[in-house]
Amino acid sequence: MQSFVNRRFVIIGLFGVLATLWGFSFLAISVGLESLEPILFAAFRYDIAAILLLGYAVYGDSTWRPTDRSNAGAVLAGGVFLVGANAFLFIGQQTVASGMAAILQSLLPIMTSLWAVGLLPEERISATDAVGIVLGFIGVGLIIRPNPANLLGTDVVGRLLIFVQVTGVALGGVLIQRFEPTLDKAALSGWSMFTGGLLLHVVSTSTGEAFSFPTGVRSGAAVAYLGIFATAIAFLIYFTLLDVRGALETSLVSYLIPIVATIVGVVVLGESITSFTIVGFVVVFTGFVLLKRRDIADVVTGAT
Repeated sequence: MQSFVNRRFVIIGLFGVLATLWGFSFLAISVGLESLEPILFAAFRYDIAAILLLGYAVYGDSTWRPTDRSNAGAVLAGGVFLVGANAFLFIGQQTVASGMAAILQSLLPIMTSLWAVGLLPEERISATDAVGIVLGFIGVGLIIRPNPANLLGTDVVGRLLIFVQVTGVALGGVLIQRFEPTLDKAALSGWSMFTGGLLLHVVSTSTGEAFSFPTGVRSGAAVAYLGIFATAIAFLIYFTLLDVRGALETSLVSYLIPIVATIVGVVVLGESITSFTIVGFVVVFTGFVLLKRRDIADVVTGAT
């Protein structure tokens, strides 16, 4: 009994640490964007994480190289979509508050389910599932709130770019599942980040961003935090939770992150969150509950 209680505390602690690490990442992005080009900033994040994760994979597992088609395909999908799509987050956060950007991430489980229906043969949706998906998009509409009089305003465009990022990250996760890779999780993440980092450097150069390393303490700390803590360490925690608690429970961290990021944004950056944004977040979460009601019931039943 004592060991079970201790294990539960460890799991709850890991959830809290993961939510905190990813919640603070939006603050770090906002700080780094004060002096760094957005796409180059994203590339630096994944450069650092790739080195750390691949080093960890080489040290801990001899089968760390993607030598077959399924693993190579998973790495490519992860690099292009799971990592590369995050360029839109960094661009979007130039005009979008960190709390708002984090709240938009709550759509990730719903978008993942939507991509899965189209790309994974075993996935099906019922009428209730469809209602959950629709509610998710209604919630996003409340969060983004495009104004016909200012449809192309920088704030609205920034929110739409972050929505594109969420869509791309969700697609990357589903494509990786479709490829059924056998690589160690650290190796898969490391190679994906290495590939995505190279892609982001190419895009950064192609779009005319000036290459420069972080020079100030604030920008250097932001890059280091994102690469080491919010990416390398956070992904190891994420995959640990995935192994011990499953995809559904682990995905619930998507609803803890905005709380952390919003509090940090308000306290540190003086940001504000409107009532529409809060209502939108609740609607998105309601859609998630409808979409995953069977899995949630299984988790609750298993827990009791």
